[in-house]
Amino acid sequence: MRRLLVLLLVIVIAAGAAAAWWLNAPLPQRAGSAPAGQPLELEIEPGTTPRGVARAAVKAGLQTSPELLYWWFRLSGKDRGIKAGNYEIPAGTSPYALLQKLVRGEEALRAVTLVEGWTFRQVRQALARAEQLRPDTASQSEQEIMAALGRPGVAAEGRFFPDTYTYAKGSSDLAVLRRALHAMDRRLEAAWAQRDPRTPLKSAEQALILASIVEKETGRAEDRAQIAGVFSNRLRAGMLLQTDPTVIYGLGEKFDGNLRRRDLTTDTPYNTYTRAGLPPTPIAMPGKASLLAAVQPENTRALYFVARGDGSSHFSNSLDEHNRAVNKYQRGRP
Repeated sequence: MRRLLVLLLVIVIAAGAAAAWWLNAPLPQRAGSAPAGQPLELEIEPGTTPRGVARAAVKAGLQTSPELLYWWFRLSGKDRGIKAGNYEIPAGTSPYALLQKLVRGEEALRAVTLVEGWTFRQVRQALARAEQLRPDTASQSEQEIMAALGRPGVAAEGRFFPDTYTYAKGSSDLAVLRRALHAMDRRLEAAWAQRDPRTPLKSAEQALILASIVEKETGRAEDRAQIAGVFSNRLRAGMLLQTDPTVIYGLGEKFDGNLRRRDLTTDTPYNTYTRAGLPPTPIAMPGKASLLAAVQPENTRALYFVARGDGSSHFSNSLDEHNRAVNKYQRGRP
């Protein structure tokens, strides 16, 4: 009897050691299931049972018994914590590490970057190029996209905050846009709450429009607040803003990279040489710095500025001074 107990104990210890070894040993990948050294792709649909997860893992390319995996999930007590999603399983993953990944919901993430100063057309192009992002909005118009986002009748331009957004493989591009939309809502609300009481702007909407112009006019970050100050002064004085980026935006796809005199005199809703005040919508996505500059402009007397050609701007208080600066920096005259 004693020998039998010892034998059983040895068997139990051996089984435990074997189980411990298996749980921490790398699971081999089935030949041809993925390029050498590349992770396996495992997709778990919502509602998949633990047994179904084990089978999906083996089908994805893990070379092991699905029943063995299933019983490991069950005996761990974490089988009900496995989350649906798209996962990448690196070569050498053990059964223990696999379960931890699935329980934590460590999905395979991708990223798309929306850049400050981009138009909505450029945003759509970036989303269309984004890796494994589902193009749900590809066939939709701008109006249809904004309606799907709960903003019917609102222009899409400038409504999305420029940042890098991560997403799980197979996510909808509409979900990325929704996050960027809400991010801009928060940033704009925070900026408007910090506005200078002397601002000529009447609403957060106007702040967003001015911030988009500042974004497009700024060649050097240090100039943002002073550029915003110039536009604020011109708004107070009832002067035309006369800013080229709005004219270019109004030309749309007709703009060939060369802004001509006739473009400045051809009236469009975005031509700030022919129409007073701000344009009807933003002209691009402003970043945080431009939002703050728009509502906290520099206290300056300047009414004009011109690019020096090195990224910086020359600011002038009078038209005579401005004309001299234009001759110097734009026409190369002394």
